[in-house]
Amino acid sequence: ETRKQSEALETELKRRGVDARVFIAMRYWSPYAKDTVREVEAYAPDHTVLLPLYPQFSTTTTASSLKSWRDAGGPPASTVCCFPTEPAFAAAHVKTILDTWEKGGRPDNVRVLFSAHGLPEKVVLDGDPYQHQVEGTVAAVSRELPREWEFETCYQSRVGPLKWIGPATDESIRRAAEDGKAILVAPIAFVSEHIETLVELDHEYGLLAKAAGAKTYLRAPALGVEPGFLAALANLVEAAIPSPAGSVRSHCGHRICPAKWSGCPNHTPAPEGVALQETSPA
Repeated sequence: ETRKQSEALETELKRRGVDARVFIAMRYWSPYAKDTVREVEAYAPDHTVLLPLYPQFSTTTTASSLKSWRDAGGPPASTVCCFPTEPAFAAAHVKTILDTWEKGGRPDNVRVLFSAHGLPEKVVLDGDPYQHQVEGTVAAVSRELPREWEFETCYQSRVGPLKWIGPATDESIRRAAEDGKAILVAPIAFVSEHIETLVELDHEYGLLAKAAGAKTYLRAPALGVEPGFLAALANLVEAAIPSPAGSVRSHCGHRICPAKWSGCPNHTPAPEGVALQETSPA
């Protein structure tokens, strides 16, 4: 799935006149960063851009991946830290959700569950901006969807004994079924299909919804190679190319997280008159 995205992004960049090669560096499977570093060094680019496929920044995901690049001796690069409300990215989510609703027979009484991977609450309370950015994505997407729909942000895939941020996706599904809602689940933090969408959302939570009495359970696909999402990625790369090696930029260049989110790596101040959205800490 990631190879499809890298190939499609390279094609889109070339269409725009950008002479670029797109490489994959993965955190927990090959090709690892150390392997990709050797490939990039052999290619000898004029400039390197690090583009995470995590739309929302977390110290547990994006920061860990960037550290693995540095630890592998990766060349200096301009880095995209996050893109939670990049317009083309948000529009791609809107499209996949509406397409899913259309294909599902246009049910009424809809509750959209925006499901993201969870985090231990302690990580967020310590300043990780992930939940803040997930809520920003949900706000950007939901305001472009039908006003009569209901929306809820929830979190899946919790493990271990620590308290995690919530509500949990399985609890939200049960509650929506009890409320008689047509359930439409949108994987708001996942950009490709994998075990947490194909198994957890489709199979395990699909069975849960049925057992809870839900008459409608729909799941919007991950963005994959949806053209709008590829446009968003290409926009991010084009904006990052002029930035100096070592720089960190969001989709709009400046920091988008209020100061209390100390885990945010972007220290470029927002332009005067640009307000940062406040959200609850957990």
